Amino acid sequence: MGRQSSKQSDEAKQAKQNAYDKIYAVVRLIPFGKVATYGQIAELAGYGGKARLVGYALFRVAEGGDIPWQRVINAKGQVSESVFRNGSDFFQRSLLEAEGVKLDHKLTVDFKVCRWHPTDAELATIDDLLKRG
Repeated sequence: MGRQSSKQSDEAKQAKQNAYDKIYAVVRLIPFGKVATYGQIAELAGYGGKARLVGYALFRVAEGGDIPWQRVINAKGQVSESVFRNGSDFFQRSLLEAEGVKLDHKLTVDFKVCRWHPTDAELATIDDLLKRG
């Protein structure tokens, strides 16, 4: 019985890692100077309604990697602040500003200007990535 529990645990870890990999693949496609919401990324990655899963995945991303985590913000158009991010909320804002993403006095972006709307080619790339996963 212990082996079965261990096997189920391993399978759950693998499923979670596969989900994270799909999320990372989609986030990599967000162009410089554009932003997407957690919910938008979840939907595009095949996990509609699981915006928190995207948040969990991005929390694990190491600085300096190839995943532009800073381009994912909440549905209000703001950086989601957390006491667990050790100052990276400010860092995220500064990275976005360095890309030309403007934040107003409420630290909100204008979705009309900078929200990512994937092109047909990007959507086809996402479909290919999801089929492989």
